[in-house]
Amino acid sequence: MDIELSPEDLSFQSEVRNFLKENAYKQGDYNKWRLNWFKLARAKGGWDIPKWPEKFGGPGWSPTQHYIWEKQTAVSVTPWDLPFGLSMLAPVLMNYGSQEQQDRFLPAIRDRKVNWCQGYSEPGAGSDLANLKTKAQLTPDGKHYIVNGTKIWTTLAHIADWIFCLVRTSDTGKKQEGISFLLFPMKQTGIEVKPIITLGGAHSVNMVHFTDVKVPVENRVGEADQGWTYAKGLLQHERTGLAGISRSLVALESLKEQAKGVKRGNGTLMDEPAFRTKVAELEVDLMATEFTELRSLAAAAGGHNPGPESSILKLKGTEIQQRIQKLTVEAGGIYSAAWGAKPVGHSFARAGMSGYLSSRAYTIYGGASEVQKDVVAKNVLGIKKSGK
Repeated sequence: MDIELSPEDLSFQSEVRNFLKENAYKQGDYNKWRLNWFKLARAKGGWDIPKWPEKFGGPGWSPTQHYIWEKQTAVSVTPWDLPFGLSMLAPVLMNYGSQEQQDRFLPAIRDRKVNWCQGYSEPGAGSDLANLKTKAQLTPDGKHYIVNGTKIWTTLAHIADWIFCLVRTSDTGKKQEGISFLLFPMKQTGIEVKPIITLGGAHSVNMVHFTDVKVPVENRVGEADQGWTYAKGLLQHERTGLAGISRSLVALESLKEQAKGVKRGNGTLMDEPAFRTKVAELEVDLMATEFTELRSLAAAAGGHNPGPESSILKLKGTEIQQRIQKLTVEAGGIYSAAWGAKPVGHSFARAGMSGYLSSRAYTIYGGASEVQKDVVAKNVLGIKKSGK
């Protein structure tokens, strides 16, 4: 793929760089700066929602412009942003939601006024998501669903205002059938959020219990019992985002600089052939994955939704992130073991170990690597299950 930048693209790159430099966070009220940053980005013509279609206020960028934006924002100071409403729910509403739902939810998502969380996985339905048991039964008057069940690994449920949730509305037919897609507020009677502390010591995920939670029928996206179709589309957008290609490019460069500061004999760790070979292998794999991402962007620009290539990106992208974290721990050496105490040795060692422990989940959430391999085998390589 030819990614040589045209004069127009170089001009756009310069414009992006100037915007990011001029509006970088300096000092003061961070939240005020954050909201103002999005207002300024919006005034640029949809830069606050770069992946949204023009129809919904997005900038309508070419694949190359998306590529430039991702590269530049990865190396710049930009405000934190949550993907659940912006990058995951919004495409579902755009494709399957009613006009009323789009008018109701999309503006608040764009303005970052409402935090969303994702109610998918359950204690007995993680990788086998279609096996979910959380039930939603219609009231006799047909105006509400009553939701009962449990979700797990629900990221940031403890700060979320709303949840988009997969529930079972029918037990007949295949297990992929009978699933509906509901939206409802988290701050209501019948919802209990219990924290789960991860291996890295962070509280980001939770278990969520629903007991007789009342949800208006108008909060169902699309048709009843068709939620599996909408969920698959959402997962494709989520997996593409989880690949983190631009972030990995920055992280790998940072790793090389860190390794150059670690003394080994008369040189540094980067002078050691064994370590340098691992870094080189990472660079090659990352480059190949980056080109796959560019092909995906090109397809999206042509009006196509993310396809099985999103599984390739998620599979390879998360594995690369883990390998970078592992090499960071290796570079930190014995000092990485002190991550939970007072930092000693190399300045990056403590964060490196914490990042390594947290990265163990990268190949599990958003669809485990085993699931992604099944998707690739079936939809890319055309391999069917035996007897099918």
